[in-house]
This record gives sequence, structure tokens and C-alpha cells, in this order.
Amino acid sequence: MARAMSDQPDFRLPDLRFVPVDDVFPHEFNDLQRTEPLVRRLRESGVLKNPPIVTQVGDGHRVEPRYVVLDGANRSTAAKAAGWPHIVVQLVRYEEPTVQLSTWYHALTGGAARARLEQGLAEVQGLTQVSADKLHARAMLSRRETLACVALSDGDVIMLQGGRTLHERNMLMNAIVRVYQDRIPYIRVTTDSLTQARREHPEVTALVIFPRFDPSEVIELASTGEHLPAGITRHLIQWRALRLNIPLSHCEDMTTPLEAKNAWLRAWMEERLQARQVRFYQEPTVLFDE
Repeated sequence: MARAMSDQPDFRLPDLRFVPVDDVFPHEFNDLQRTEPLVRRLRESGVLKNPPIVTQVGDGHRVEPRYVVLDGANRSTAAKAAGWPHIVVQLVRYEEPTVQLSTWYHALTGGAARARLEQGLAEVQGLTQVSADKLHARAMLSRRETLACVALSDGDVIMLQGGRTLHERNMLMNAIVRVYQDRIPYIRVTTDSLTQARREHPEVTALVIFPRFDPSEVIELASTGEHLPAGITRHLIQWRALRLNIPLSHCEDMTTPLEAKNAWLRAWMEERLQARQVRFYQEPTVLFDE
């Protein structure tokens, strides 16, 4: 019987709540190319469809909690830019299996991508470029002995090195991404194989491969006001809340106290549970209305 019980899926309602926008801060730079269209879509739809995913942190000095955004930096940035006092978030514990941290890689496209990348990287102060074979580069990256690797279309791999502390290395990684972020089109991919990336996207000419991070590094950087580059950390969230469709009027409301908004949210969730409008999907799901 115990075994049968352990095989049952652990269905849990997400921890949804209104929090002050000023107490929410990102762990990565927001992508302006994605933020501006999102702001337009929010205004057109009039609802907050998918809440940002946050984890609570404390520095020992503040009475009020603070929240690091793990996923949804563009939504929280849009809320701050719009002047909302509050935003609905999904609060999670930053630990497995609730949250799994992996990495996005950046697949650069366009015929001039390599030349522009090499020129830009050469101008980054404190950054060293070392040619290597694929196996050695992978080993160095897995041991965190290199900042990132660049796989090029002709089979060459360049290791990018520099920085001694976490903060110095983060500054250099941001400098690396700034080289191409607004100059070279790129696609976020989950594979660190250039060959595999080109099977799905034949226009790819170079692949920037980043290391895997630890949650403690993400929190340490965010807590000191530093940001990782946009589009590198990839958080897989168990029981992610989607399609809430919370009216923006509740986020924009300047007069209703936070406690009253959260009381409304709890009643709203209970209403949907009673009406059987809540669905749990244990299997991977593909959405076509994002």
C-alpha cells in the first residue's frame, strides 16, 4: 500500500499571492526585445496571464520579505515600468524537485556573426580567448575553469577565460553577451551541440555555451544587486501556474490594501476549484496561445 501511495502524483496548488512590485527584483537583465512587445500585449489583453515565478529571500535587516524573480523578469519589469503597486506572483522554494536550474545556450545566426563576434570579444578588457578541441573545452566548462565556450561552424572552439571571483566572472559574462545581444540575431537553445542546433536551425553559424550555475550563485548575485545576462538561466518549475488571466485592474489598483487583494485572490482560487476549472498536467505540455 505504501508503494502504491508513493507512485501517486503529488498534486499541489501553487502558492499565488499579490506582493509589492518594489519588493520584487530580477536575477538577470531583462531582454528589451521581449519586454516592449510584452507590455503591448498586457495592455491589449487587460489581464496578467502567467505570473512571474519568485523565491523569497532575506538579508537579516528588512522586516518585509523580498522576492527574487526566477522566471518572468520581463513581466516584473513591465509591471514596474507601468507603475503598478502590486503584482501576482507564484512563490516557490528554490530547491529540487520544485525548481530545477539548467542553462540556455545562444545560437548566433547570420553570415557576419562570426566576424562580428570575434571583433567584439577582442575588445572586452580582461577577457582571454584560447583555442581548444571540443572535448577539452567541455571538460574545462564543466569544472568552471572557463567562463564560456564558443563553438564555430568550422569545428573550432574558443574558450573565454577571465575573472577570479563570482562577481568578476559575472561582469565578464555580461560583457560577452553585450557583444552580440543587440547586434547579432540569436536563438536560445537547450543543446550545447552546434551540430544539433543547426539541424533545428540551419541558419546558425556559432553557438555560445555557458556553464551550469548553482542556485546559491543566482541568489548571491541578485541579493547584491547584480544581474546575470539575459536568457542564460533556465528554471524548470514543478506545478507552474498558467492562464490565471488576473485582471490588470487588480494590479493597478492604488487604493485597495495588499491584504484585501490577497483575500480576494484566495477566494478567486477557491471559486475555481469548486467550479472544477483548475487542471493539473503532470506530463510535458505544449501551448499554442503564448
